[in-house]
Amino acid sequence: MNARSAKAEELAAQLAIPAIVAPMFLVSGVELVVASSQNGLLGTFPTLNARTSETLDQWLGELSERLGGRPFGANLIVHKSNPRLREDLALLVKHKVPLVITSLGAVPDVVQAVQSYGGMVLHDVINIRHAQKAIEAGADGLIAVAAGAGGHAGTLSPFALTSEIRAFFNGPLALAGCIAHGRHVLASRAMGADFAYIGSHFIAAEESLASDAQKRMMAEAQAKDIVYTDKVTGVGANFMRQSLEAAQLPDSHGAMDLSDEAKAWKTIWSAGQGIGATRTVRPAAEICRELVAQYREAVSDLPV
Repeated sequence: MNARSAKAEELAAQLAIPAIVAPMFLVSGVELVVASSQNGLLGTFPTLNARTSETLDQWLGELSERLGGRPFGANLIVHKSNPRLREDLALLVKHKVPLVITSLGAVPDVVQAVQSYGGMVLHDVINIRHAQKAIEAGADGLIAVAAGAGGHAGTLSPFALTSEIRAFFNGPLALAGCIAHGRHVLASRAMGADFAYIGSHFIAAEESLASDAQKRMMAEAQAKDIVYTDKVTGVGANFMRQSLEAAQLPDSHGAMDLSDEAKAWKTIWSAGQGIGATRTVRPAAEICRELVAQYREAVSDLPV
């Protein structure tokens, strides 16, 4: 086993099932991370959900204290457009965050800073070119964001994306895209991923920062209600049709000029095609326990 695979095995050994609760902009906060990581999965959040670096410092301290050594992660936007990049990176190093998920660019010195204290860096990618650039930058592993995933998703089948990545990379790999059941977690392992990456299924959790209206919409929607469009932020992403219509952007052929992306995400709600599994608002601990039970049942149901 190479060093990168050893890191993945060490991390997975601390979880009840090999699943990461994805960091969701304006949705994931301290309470959702704590509930996820205390109940067998690995909770994460975007650093920018903490409105200032001072708040981020407080959040990281609270998470370390409340989780008592259980792993958790934070998502860092490494693009130059993030004015807090260096300050927030320094805080991740200060608190020795076990998992750092990087987005919008592969930057070697960011990777090295996290690895300096033994942290793991996973970089999210939607295609092979981005995957190769991330590995060249030294990232420990990748998050393959396949078709149907919430947020800024790719368009490639999870079968194609994982297979092509595994053709040249044997390190830690998480798979995102429509994962909302324990059987899906097992399927991601069967396809060659080390971890499943679950986001939308937790938007309706009681601990989520999403509004009550967004949670109700999640519970009522199905896969057919997900629209892939670049008309909201300029980059292809999956959104709930009902929220697009409310913003007078009914389909991917519409047009919208939003200079403030945070405003866009606040009023136009993203979700993945696995949305049909979300039928009610409930505690994150209950969602986690259900996923764990489903995963174990799926394993036991496999023919010997």
